[in-house]
Amino acid sequence: MKHISIGVDIGGTFTDIVALDYQSGRIHAKKVLTAYADPTQPVMDGIEALLRENGFRAAQVGRFVHATTLFTNALIEGKGARTGLLTTAGFGDAIEIGRERRYDLYDVHIDGPQSLVPRHLRAEIAARIDAAGIEVTPPDRGETLAAVGKLVAQGVDSLAICLLHAYVNPRHEAQVAAWIAEAFGEISVCISSAIAPEIREYDRVCTTVANACVQPIARSYLDRLEHRVKAIGIDCGVLMMLSNGGLSAVAEARRKPIDLLESGPAAGAISAAWSGSRNDRTSLLAFDMGGTTAKLCLVQDARPAVAYGFEAARRKRFSEGSGIPIKITTVDLIEIGAGGGSIARSDSMKLLKVGPESAASEPGPACFGRGGTQPTVTDANVVLGYLDPKSFAGGAIPIDVARADAALQALGRTIGMDGAVIAQGIHDIVAENMAGAARVHIAERGHDPRRFDMVCTGGGGPLHGYAVARKVGIGTLIVPPAAGVASAIGLLVAPARADRSRTAIFQPTDGDLADLEASFGKLAGEARGCLEELKDGFGAIAVKRYADGRFIGQGFTLTLQLPDGPYAGPGVDAQPVRAALLAAFNSAYSEKFGRTPPNVPVELVSLRVSALAYPNETFAPAALAQRSQSTAQGFRRVFFEEAGGFIDTAIYARGELAVNAVLQGPLLVVDADSTLVVGPGGTLVQSETGNLIVNIH
Repeated sequence: MKHISIGVDIGGTFTDIVALDYQSGRIHAKKVLTAYADPTQPVMDGIEALLRENGFRAAQVGRFVHATTLFTNALIEGKGARTGLLTTAGFGDAIEIGRERRYDLYDVHIDGPQSLVPRHLRAEIAARIDAAGIEVTPPDRGETLAAVGKLVAQGVDSLAICLLHAYVNPRHEAQVAAWIAEAFGEISVCISSAIAPEIREYDRVCTTVANACVQPIARSYLDRLEHRVKAIGIDCGVLMMLSNGGLSAVAEARRKPIDLLESGPAAGAISAAWSGSRNDRTSLLAFDMGGTTAKLCLVQDARPAVAYGFEAARRKRFSEGSGIPIKITTVDLIEIGAGGGSIARSDSMKLLKVGPESAASEPGPACFGRGGTQPTVTDANVVLGYLDPKSFAGGAIPIDVARADAALQALGRTIGMDGAVIAQGIHDIVAENMAGAARVHIAERGHDPRRFDMVCTGGGGPLHGYAVARKVGIGTLIVPPAAGVASAIGLLVAPARADRSRTAIFQPTDGDLADLEASFGKLAGEARGCLEELKDGFGAIAVKRYADGRFIGQGFTLTLQLPDGPYAGPGVDAQPVRAALLAAFNSAYSEKFGRTPPNVPVELVSLRVSALAYPNETFAPAALAQRSQSTAQGFRRVFFEEAGGFIDTAIYARGELAVNAVLQGPLLVVDADSTLVVGPGGTLVQSETGNLIVNIH
């Protein structure tokens, strides 16, 4: 019987592997260091070890789900395929011109978003379609192949085709792609009408180019992973977590790997929502801190917030417009370079700075003893007493305290401070960086942080959550079981999901409802088709309709959910449908902006559908063992700012905590994959669900 599900999340520093046993309700986890030369190697080694250590067989695995940041890193670091761009004549520089908007008006040295394709790798052809989808100039085969031939001669192995107004009429792009495939079969080709069929030239070009950039490496990686998983006897296939917080077949990920950019963070948010709902906590701030980055996401009504685009590789982390716009459906989160591997340094004024540069897994923090010499957040946490050198990552990674101390002392000498003081400063700065990101993320969405509980996951979330919550003003922390590998658990409780969109201008007052219904029907059919092959493991498919709407004359749009269809057909009265569409927009607009302008007509610009199917089998964690009391394993000196220095602190093993017993901080709770820090102002209770609840006074 296939009663095991495996989730694998590859991060910048660690690869997390989780096996859920649906028979026993047990969670089995393993953390291994990420390898950049061949990321599949530690994955396979970790899976085989996890199966062997727990007496499982590969044939018992009924679901295998994967998420990775590898493609995100390749895009940001410029390590994707050598990519060319083919556009309509006159539009080759659209990717560099952008929106002609300065994200910082007063920065005289402003540096715009990076262009993923240099000028010499862009080509133009005369083929042109107008805004109504009518052909102006047909494509010419000879011109097209000559232009692409020059790019291929310069080493281009992936090509993005972004012709003007292809979102209205994709015929030219399809024809050009067919010619190129016939003549240059060895290169990868992406067309904008398949990747981002929406209005706004700059966004559409950037998204298609980004997809072309990562597609060859994604195909190679996914092919290799599928082969190796099957070779060890796991025959259920591979599912991929998408940025939208849903699962997809690996074939869809090969076609559009850009949808995987935020897959790991999305899984963390899904896991936080699932964990919080088990204690009837549905308004949450999901805080996931790993070895390289920290992610924050608002969860309301037990569902992570969703956005329909984000910016990759921002020049300034909180400045909209400083990154590359990517038009995909994604869990709405903010991500900063603050993780266990974040490197501390002094600037030209001898001020202490932390991140965003990371030691990652290669060479890693100084205390890993793998060649790293620069002090990191992990080194600071070791010196401050938060981490036990003998049990870090379940004892799989030996920690050298002397190396950590030496790295901190070396930095201290450049600033004129003791290494222990530097460690305190690192801990406080990284907490303030994350608290600042949380304040911005919550305020931009019009919320009060005091209304939310914080779910702490990742190896660093429980470690830093207490300090971050105090700075933000959040009063309750929730730390789920196996918090250090929560993203991998999120992979296994997530629904299957497919999103589709296209631009179609429609005015609710007098637009053709039959055309609108046909457009939604086509999008819904495409989304359902993506989920059909997953029907054996997931339930009924539910489709929701959305649209980007605006008052005519406005430059940007608001995404809103629309009433269920049909909007036209036998027995459907048009007037109630039109009224419902207008009411949906006005309600969403009023909620967002407080009021609506009088006597201004409304138009829907882009249509969207989301198809979801939840797993047939729900994982029910085993009941906790009943213990009469919680007994500390011992004590050690740990630094707390509230206490003004190092104090003797009780150390508890998570597996030895009694249910519903109240413990007063300061204390540490050690688990195989994370350590929870509770300061003097906190009290801890282990709930019956296994979640640790920390109330901060």
